[in-house]
Amino acid sequence: MVRLIVRDRETIQEAVRRFRKLVERSGIKKEMRRREYYEKPSEIKRRARLRAERRSRRMRLLSR
Repeated sequence: MVRLIVRDRETIQEAVRRFRKLVERSGIKKEMRRREYYEKPSEIKRRARLRAERRSRRMRLLSR
């Protein structure tokens, strides 16, 4: 949960900008996009496996 306290003499635009940054940093936006559509468990596992393969391939290339 993101909570923003508006500071003294802070304009609405500044408060909105700070709020957007807080939401972005907290990962709420990313989570909303991820939950926007139902994804089958097999698709989640497949995506995780592909991500791990790319990561290991990248580590092998960097370690040479």
